[in-house]
Amino acid sequence: MTSTLIDGIGLLVTNNPEVGSLTAERHDAAVVVENGMITWVGDSSGAPAADLRIDAGGRCVIPGFVDSHSHLVFAGDRSDEFEARMVGEKYAAGGIRRTVGLTRDATDAALASNTARLVAEMRAQGTTTVEIKSGYGLNTIDEARSLAIAGQFTEEITFLGAHVVPAEFTDDPAGYVELVTGEMLDACAPRAKWIDVFCDDGAFDVDQARTILQAGQARGLGARMHAGQLGPSDGVRLAVELGAASVDHCTFLSDADVDALASGSTVATVLPGVEFSTRQPYPDARRLIDAGATVAIASDCNPGSCFTSSVPFCIALAVREMHLSPAEAVWAATAGGAQALWREDVGVVAVGKKADLVMLDAPSYVHLAYRPGVPLIHRVI
Repeated sequence: MTSTLIDGIGLLVTNNPEVGSLTAERHDAAVVVENGMITWVGDSSGAPAADLRIDAGGRCVIPGFVDSHSHLVFAGDRSDEFEARMVGEKYAAGGIRRTVGLTRDATDAALASNTARLVAEMRAQGTTTVEIKSGYGLNTIDEARSLAIAGQFTEEITFLGAHVVPAEFTDDPAGYVELVTGEMLDACAPRAKWIDVFCDDGAFDVDQARTILQAGQARGLGARMHAGQLGPSDGVRLAVELGAASVDHCTFLSDADVDALASGSTVATVLPGVEFSTRQPYPDARRLIDAGATVAIASDCNPGSCFTSSVPFCIALAVREMHLSPAEAVWAATAGGAQALWREDVGVVAVGKKADLVMLDAPSYVHLAYRPGVPLIHRVI
C-alpha cells in the first residue's frame, strides 16, 4: 500500500464541522492519502513521512466538487433552442421530447461515448462525484438502458422516467404515470439509487408527483424532485413532506416553501447555469441560507436548458447573481452536494473520507468567482 503526502498547501478547505464553521480552512496545511482515503490532515510542519510527495507550491486545495444534478445520457443537440431563447423565445419543458426521440434512436455505444466525454469534461473541471439521471428514454426499454449506461460512470444513478409525458401518451397522462410506477419502475429500480420527478408546468402535477415518488420509495429508492423552476407550486413542500434528499431548481419559492426547507432535512439545490441559459430569474439562494436551509449548487448539465459541465462556472454565477459569498458557494458545491446525495464520505477533507481533492492554480478558492471562465483546476487527486 502506497501513501502520498500532499504538502505546501497554502489554503486548505476542509468543510470539517469538527474543525470550524462552514469551510473550516487551514493554512500551510498537508494531507496524507493512502489507498484512496485520507489518513492524516494537519500542518505541513508536522506532516508524517510518506512513500510519495506532492508539493502544492502554496496553492489552494479544496474537496472535489459533488455535482448532484445532471442529465448526461442523451443524444443530439439543441443549440438552436438556446439561440431562440437569446432572441426572446420563452423556455418551456416541451423541448425534452425532442431529445427523447434522438436518444431512443441512438445506439448504446453512442450514448456511452457521449456520457464519457461529458464526465471527462466534468473531471477536468474538478468534479469528482456526479449524479446522472435517465429521463430521455421515457419508455421501459430506453429508460432501463439509460440507467445501465449511467452506471458505467457513477453509483449516483437516478430514475427519471417522470421527466415529461412522452408524445405517445399526450392524451393519456394517467396511463403514463401507471407505466412509470408499474412496468417501468420494475425494470429500472434494480439499476437506480434514486427516483426523481419533474413537478412543474408542462410536466407532472403534485398529485402525480406524490404517486410516482411514493412508488419509488416503496421500492427502496431515495426521492429527489425538480420543482419550482417554471412557476410557484406545492412541489417544494411535497418534497420536504416525503423526506426527499433534495428539491432542485427552487426558482420560484413562497414563504411557506422557504419555511419548509429551513425546518426540514431536504436540501435546496440551485442550478445557476439554467437561469443563465434560459434567462429566467435566478433563485434567491441568499434568502434560503439566511432562513437556515441547506443549499447545494449543481450543474444540471443537459442538452436543452443548461449545457454546461462546469461547476466552477456555476459557483461564479451563484456568487454574482445569487448573492452567496465565495465560501458559501464553494461549500454548496462540495459539502452541500454531498448532503443532497446523502453522502458522508465526500465533500469534506478529514480522516476517513475519500481522497477526492482538487488543487487550484490559485492561492484561494475566491478565484473561482474572481476569475470566471479561467481554467483554474491545476490537478485532481
